[in-house]
Amino acid sequence: MAQKQKINGVNIDQLFNTIEQIKDNPEIAQFKFRANNTWIDGTHNCATVKDFYGALNEDTSREQLTFDIDEPPVLCGWNLGANPVEYLLVALSGCLTTSLIAHAAAKGIEIKKVESRYEGDLDLRGFLGISEEVPVGYKNIRVYFKIEADVSEDQKEELIRMAQKYSPVFNSLAKPIPVSVQLDSQ
Repeated sequence: MAQKQKINGVNIDQLFNTIEQIKDNPEIAQFKFRANNTWIDGTHNCATVKDFYGALNEDTSREQLTFDIDEPPVLCGWNLGANPVEYLLVALSGCLTTSLIAHAAAKGIEIKKVESRYEGDLDLRGFLGISEEVPVGYKNIRVYFKIEADVSEDQKEELIRMAQKYSPVFNSLAKPIPVSVQLDSQ
């Protein structure tokens, strides 16, 4: 049996096989991710993730994942979890890193270490309804990468550009997407 080639922990044979399958049948690329949320008390609520649809199948193979969400005391919470805007930074960090690692692997670039830091500026006057002129969300987000690899600084910069280009979370934030919110009548 042939040894599976792995770079950065990514099975390259599987990656390129998946790409070829999707080229042959684009329907395989259609995914639907889901999350549920239940309010607990005050600013504390709990989100769960379990199943998703992808590669033409429902996937229920993993255990349910739970995410406690709360605010710090200065924002009327109890610090029982990260707050939603922190989870947004966490989602961005995971997606940019995953995109960077996978695309580096596809290019045959071995990464020794990747660390990143995320900062976002938010003015609460928008959230609190104090000022209509202040945006409710982040005003800006800054991302800083440290990459250890035997490649040039230019190649590291290119990996960061590729991470941005191919990260679904980055692109969902950087480019407006339709979001519908409605009362569930089920």
